[in-house]
Amino acid sequence: MITMDDIVREGHPALRERAEEVSLPPAQEEIELLKEMLQFLKNSQDEEIAQKYKLRAGVGLAAPQLGIKKRMIAVHFVDFHDNEYSYGLINPKVVSHSVEKTYLSSGEGCLSVDREVPGYVPRPARITVTATDIDGNDIKLRLKGYAAIVFQHEIDHLNGVMFYDHINSKNPFEAPENANPCDVE
Repeated sequence: MITMDDIVREGHPALRERAEEVSLPPAQEEIELLKEMLQFLKNSQDEEIAQKYKLRAGVGLAAPQLGIKKRMIAVHFVDFHDNEYSYGLINPKVVSHSVEKTYLSSGEGCLSVDREVPGYVPRPARITVTATDIDGNDIKLRLKGYAAIVFQHEIDHLNGVMFYDHINSKNPFEAPENANPCDVE
């Protein structure tokens, strides 16, 4: 079972390096890792389990956050419109994105970052992601708003990018150009 002790924190080199493509079909150990990553997210959102194992609630986890430099992510969350997203993905890629931007008015957080980093994180409001799912199927997801933000945050980890790299350092709370907050709908 993955716990907070398994998650690497800021300063770990795996968080700043580009992760490697996973050969397809994935090895059984890679599938097992994805299942464990997904289970961690579910556990972290279960109040009783989270308290027992001292887990911070998370909606996404990328393999580099476990110190594993492979292009794999897990997401598990319900968006502001009650749509559930629960995926273990291999080699996810943003293949298209909107010019229009969005951001969370409360800012973003990260399981690998033990401090609050204030500021808006501008991201494309709509994206299309291709990937291979946990069952080996090629999938294409069209995402917008909160879902688009979560997926971009995790895919950034595969490229050595942290969420705060996107924050305007001179004025962290300046509304990004051509952007609307996605959580004020």
